[in-house]
Amino acid sequence: MKNKIVFSRFTIKLALTLLTMFILSACAQQEPSRTKIRESEQHHQATPETVALKFDNPAYEISVPAELRPYEQVAIYAKVTGFVQKLLVDRGSFVKKGQLLAVLEAPEMDQRLNADRSAEQKLYSDYLFAKQAYERLKEASKTIGAVADIELDKSRNAMESTLAAYQASKAGTAGTSQLRQYLNITAPFDGIITDRNVSIGALAGTNSSVPLFMIAQGNRLRLTLSLPEKHAASIYQDMPANFTVSSRPGEIFSTKLSRSATLLDQQDRSLKIEFDVPNEGNQLQGGDYAQVKLHLKRKKPTYWVPKTSIVNAQSGTFVFTLSEGEIKKIAVKEGIRRDSLTEIFGQLKQEDMILVNPSEETKEGRINSTKES
Repeated sequence: MKNKIVFSRFTIKLALTLLTMFILSACAQQEPSRTKIRESEQHHQATPETVALKFDNPAYEISVPAELRPYEQVAIYAKVTGFVQKLLVDRGSFVKKGQLLAVLEAPEMDQRLNADRSAEQKLYSDYLFAKQAYERLKEASKTIGAVADIELDKSRNAMESTLAAYQASKAGTAGTSQLRQYLNITAPFDGIITDRNVSIGALAGTNSSVPLFMIAQGNRLRLTLSLPEKHAASIYQDMPANFTVSSRPGEIFSTKLSRSATLLDQQDRSLKIEFDVPNEGNQLQGGDYAQVKLHLKRKKPTYWVPKTSIVNAQSGTFVFTLSEGEIKKIAVKEGIRRDSLTEIFGQLKQEDMILVNPSEETKEGRINSTKES
């Protein structure tokens, strides 16, 4: 009985030993396969993900703030000194070009004009007398020896001198008359009086720093904005734009590009552009702030890459290209952004493949690959 028990224990131990050896052998056989898998994974990781460089010229939109201004706006001063005799308009008055706004009075100017006219009339009479005397001598000189040549020359010089004096006096009278007309203040264009700074009886003149009136053209406005430098090359003739103003919520107004400053403002590195806005019904007000949506487009195609392909480091901005198993770092400058793509400028070619997710640790050079065994 004891021998059977000992034999049974020996059999169990032998079986356990053989099972252990079998398991160890199986693990040893699987190790090369695992090594090959790890090597294959290393080889896969050594080839980074790439994307083709996109060469495109898409239209895009941006929203920028702007200001609505009167198409024309001026301060009206008195060109001559005088007292305000009449005021025919007030703040808010709509006026037409040439319409009388105010009348000044200056009695001394009237007296000067009368004096100039009298002097002009006297000199004109002197000229007529000198001319008549010359013509008579000239007619008499046809008889040989009747009139000395020097007398005829004196008469002609006298006539010419009185003519010059008369013409000078006539010009002076016209100047005084013109100044007299400046006592009537008129509107330089169709518009609205936005300010009135005088009252009847006030002294107005060239020494005053305060204008009599401020007038603005309200039936036509300028929509003016500063376009950031990176978008300056994307404007084009008759470029459309939509804008809104806070004073009329829910309404959208449309216009087209009218003019551009062409050169960038050196202060803020922006391009000043303007849109003419008809405003016959006075729906809009000059001075309103507006939000403008511009429809822009580059003049020629540019390169675009995913945002994740761009590395911004202290040393600059880069992308990495992969060509024939070699990685190269290319310095670029960012442009505009559109959806998930970013515009870039640099020494690139249309056939370049771009790394999708590079980092500052990405190295240039050939890709290390591990051969499978």
